[in-house]
Amino acid sequence: MVKVNGKLADIAGKTVSDYLATTDFDPKRIAVERNGEIVFKSQYDNVVLRDGDNVEIVSFVGGG
Repeated sequence: MVKVNGKLADIAGKTVSDYLATTDFDPKRIAVERNGEIVFKSQYDNVVLRDGDNVEIVSFVGGG
């Protein structure tokens, strides 16, 4: 199990890209952190989520 934004998800073995494809997150407007380290967008296809990972996804919101 992987903890995503505080909730457990059965996504171990998927890449960050695979997981994001199943969500409503806009990859152009988010930042992803795994186990305290930023995952760069260029790595989304290569970073495989593992049991026990802690992932935080933050959406950027425009406004003024």
